[in-house]
Amino acid sequence: MEPIVTVQDAVTAFADWIEPTAAELDAIEREMPAILADVDLLDAQIVTLDRVPSELDARRIRRARRRVLAERLALANRTAGETVPGGAA
Repeated sequence: MEPIVTVQDAVTAFADWIEPTAAELDAIEREMPAILADVDLLDAQIVTLDRVPSELDARRIRRARRRVLAERLALANRTAGETVPGGAA
């Protein structure tokens, strides 16, 4: 009989010494406004999970959706002219 082992050790075996590179941290920093807009949208949606949304809730969700779209558009416009290191597209 062969022992059953988990893949978790193989996946996290090197996680202690692997740190994000400066380029990865810069990419996260550039995407942070879009990430925060997504979080705001999720917050607005979570509030309405256990009740019927009021007009104020609906406005908050619409405003959050518009902000998400605006931030994603701004991110796409900012990153459209950038080149990726290593020649990847």
